[in-house]
Order: sequence, then structure tokens, then C-alpha cells
Amino acid sequence: MDHIAGPAPQILPCDDGRTIAYHQTAGKSPGVVFLTGFKSDMTGGKALALENFCRSSGRTFLRFDYTGHGRSSGVFEEGSIGQWAADAVEVLDHLTEGPQVLVGSSMGGWIMLLMALARPDRTAGLLGIAAAPDFTRDLLWDAFTDEQKAQMEADGYVDLPNCYDDREPYRIAKPLIDDGWNRLLLDNPIALDMPVRLIHGMRDEDVPWQTSLRIQERLTSQDVEVQLVKDGGHRLSEDHDLDRLCRTLTALLDRIDGGAE
Repeated sequence: MDHIAGPAPQILPCDDGRTIAYHQTAGKSPGVVFLTGFKSDMTGGKALALENFCRSSGRTFLRFDYTGHGRSSGVFEEGSIGQWAADAVEVLDHLTEGPQVLVGSSMGGWIMLLMALARPDRTAGLLGIAAAPDFTRDLLWDAFTDEQKAQMEADGYVDLPNCYDDREPYRIAKPLIDDGWNRLLLDNPIALDMPVRLIHGMRDEDVPWQTSLRIQERLTSQDVEVQLVKDGGHRLSEDHDLDRLCRTLTALLDRIDGGAE
């Protein structure tokens, strides 16, 4: 992932001693909160493109790093979906006011849904980019060989190749897998009734595009739209992808603003 250096982040201290790094842009409501993907951080192309979009349109924007990611405290291998969702709710509760549009990329799409379920009254809308709920089961555990499952039980982790960085594999630790079983969403209705937009590349080799169709089937909301990008991969971070993302967010915000009148 491409990262761009910038000013030092602000720090949110939490009651349990952990610290969450973030950048916030002031503006009008509803605000936008960006939720990053697995082992990613808030300096990626989509986060910065959305920040520029919100700044130019005078809208509040917040990006942050989960525990064990980027500039926040903690150890990545000790993290879990539940911990990172708790980070997101902590940020929502302490750093934002009023309704927010949650934008989640890949794993951030799972966090986005959990966050909205925890704070439905604070969530004005959802925008998922290659959203990946339940990936710890569907894309990791169910795909592990018997040898990998045995290694997980014996060693507490499995290393997987990282197609984006040859130098460092993805270390999948047992807390991530164990906690994931308690956060699964796609087996039952997802009781959210705000507008939802989902974008997914049909050449995504990490998260099947059918996942976005499963999400829309499970959502109780009737205002759900899925965009399938025929030549799109997982990251959807090229200039034309970022343009599409901002256009989709604009239309979603217009829909929300119009519904509030």
C-alpha cells in the first residue's frame, strides 16, 4: 500500500492505557469516518483521497489507526476484530458529534457493520469498499490446510504470503481467529436500516465480490446499492477508483441530506 508522510497525528488516550492515533478535519455534519483494512493504516490512498474530498466540501472527516496498527499503541498479533471494533466505537464516541457516514475498506467493512450495530443512532449511512465481514472464518480458517490448523493450535499463529509486500508475511494469530467466531454477521439478518452503498471489484483475489451480494441480502435496510467493477481488483485505489469512491460518497451524502429535509 502506498503511504504518504504527513503531520504527526493526534492521540486519543483510552481508559485501559492504550492510545489511538488519528487525524481529524473540521467541517459540517454528517461527518465521514474512514475504517482501514487488515494490517493497513490511515495513511493509505483511499483515506487521504477521502480526506481531501471532505476538506474541499467542508465536511468533517476522521481517519485513525486501530490498536497494533500504524501510530497507535499495541501489538498487531494480539489484536482481534472485537478489539478493533471497540477502537472504532471509542473514536466515534469521543471524537465525533452527530450523525456519521462510515466508510470501511476490506476488513474495515466488517468493522463498519459492527460499529453501526453498536451505535445505530449515530450512523447516517455506510459505504463499503471490498467489504470483508466474516473473513476470519470464510477466507482464513475455512481455507487453512489441516497442517495450518494444527500449527495454529500448536504455535498460536500461521504465516501467510503477503502479495503486496514480499518482505513481510501476514502473521495470522490465534486471537484473531478465536475472536472472529463471536463477530460473524453473514449467517443471520443484519438489523441496520440506514442507506448502504457497496463497491466491489470483480477481479478481487482477496475477497470474493459475491461477499457484497451476501451483505446486501442480509441487511434489513431496503436502501442498499451494490456496484460491481468488472476490471477492479481488491484495493480499488487507482485514480479512477478513487474518483468512483468520491462520486459514490457524494451521492450517498446527497441522499442523506435530502432525507433529513
